[in-house]
Amino acid sequence: MATKKPAKEKAAAKPKSAKAAKAAKAAKPTKTTAKTSSKTDDFRAKTADELGDQLVKLKKEAFNLRFQRANGQLEKTNRVREVRRTIARIETVLTEQRRKAG
Repeated sequence: MATKKPAKEKAAAKPKSAKAAKAAKAAKPTKTTAKTSSKTDDFRAKTADELGDQLVKLKKEAFNLRFQRANGQLEKTNRVREVRRTIARIETVLTEQRRKAG
């Protein structure tokens, strides 16, 4: 059976000041941040033509998903959200590349 730590030891492990608490909280990476940045990094590694082709493909998929949802045939409802967000990521990277070039 596991033993519990005394209250004094628990208090000693926590940061004393508010600044230290904020710094410790800011240092913790979140799952969504790591996941998003890796997808975005993958998009940044591609050329504008590749991103444009992928964007057209995703917009067609979003169009088809909207029809499936309207007809009640959509099984993976979360896919609509994923596609929308991926489109937004690609458009953001394309805008970054345009600004960097100009």
